[in-house]
Amino acid sequence: MDLNNYITNVPDFPKEGIQFKDITPLIGDNEAFRFAINEMASFARAKGAEVIVGPDARGFIFGTPIAYALNLGFVPVRKPGKLPRETFEKTYDLEYGSNTLAIHKTEITPGQKIVIADDLLATGGTIDATIDLLSELGAEVVGCVFLIELDFLKGRDKLKDIPVKSLLHY
Repeated sequence: MDLNNYITNVPDFPKEGIQFKDITPLIGDNEAFRFAINEMASFARAKGAEVIVGPDARGFIFGTPIAYALNLGFVPVRKPGKLPRETFEKTYDLEYGSNTLAIHKTEITPGQKIVIADDLLATGGTIDATIDLLSELGAEVVGCVFLIELDFLKGRDKLKDIPVKSLLHY
């Protein structure tokens, strides 16, 4: 199945010069979405994932069905103030400012094998910060899986030796 047929390019969104890759046609099509999830789950299975982690918010769209398909748990990485119990947080730099991610301290067991799932790998900042959070909790990130990778932004370089699978490349 050619998943490119389910991605809509939206010029100048959210600002002029950006070519936004709209995934809503893909997630709205049962066959395309099932195909994408099965491909992503196959990668996570091959990496020996014990838990799937997804960053807020589109990582939830892909991470939870992958976890369900593999009979694994899903752990969300959220923006600060969104998780009700004690969290561990990581602040990271963006091109114009910074962002912070949080995870419950008790959801990850040291040594657990984690696959991170998200919709898009761009500059790699969010995923790099997620990896740092998980490493601080003693987890082993065994892979990262994405629907789309924007190759020209070189986000993969930040992930160093962690195996990466992206279903679509732009």
